[in-house]
Amino acid sequence: MLRLRWLGLLCGFALVGATQANDAEQIVRQALLSIQPDLPIEKITVSPMPNLYQIELKGGRLLYASADGEFLLQGNLFQIQNGQATNLTEQVEQLAIAKQINSIPLDEMVVFAAQNTKTHVTVFTDTDCGYCQKLHSEVAELNKLGVDVRYLAFPRQGVGSHGYETLTSIWCADDRLDAMDQAKARRSVPKKTCKNPIDKQYALGQTVGVQGTPTIILANGQIIPGYQPAQQLAAQALKAQP
Repeated sequence: MLRLRWLGLLCGFALVGATQANDAEQIVRQALLSIQPDLPIEKITVSPMPNLYQIELKGGRLLYASADGEFLLQGNLFQIQNGQATNLTEQVEQLAIAKQINSIPLDEMVVFAAQNTKTHVTVFTDTDCGYCQKLHSEVAELNKLGVDVRYLAFPRQGVGSHGYETLTSIWCADDRLDAMDQAKARRSVPKKTCKNPIDKQYALGQTVGVQGTPTIILANGQIIPGYQPAQQLAAQALKAQP
């Protein structure tokens, strides 16, 4: 009988703890929405650090807040164990970004596939970008190293720009690979229009924090901002596990 009484007490404490956590989550949510009503909150959970709540935003980025919603932090949370520092924020953000990027259907991308695929990189690209053109000149080398190169559209000058129109023509071309090759070689691409994912991909890039092109995302969600030589990029890509 004594055991049952202790079990009842433990269940009661667990219920109180869960209720308090739910209350804190609601308080944090209301505080955030009071300063930015359109803040794209995905979920709010207790962070690994006591008395700190973790706010996951659409796109994978994180914020942290006190349980009363009075204090808000933006930055990286590190955990130090055995003399080693682990970036917990980066881990969560990468998982969220990888989930979003890897869920995009391949037929919405322009994919240069390796003959013997070992991994992939996803590149937000703009055909008018010099370093995008340089990276594209090394796609064949990346393919030889077992890396698929999967392109998403990110017209730096926005919707309606020259880059936007070129990217639209590529995605609407009968042969997307050839059209991308031509555009990256600074040759004209026949103008075409069709139903396409350019706007959606551009919005996604902004959501996950793309600020320039090329922006490369490894299979595990790690973001590499800018061009890297093929050998260096392949080495990082092959180490990245989703």
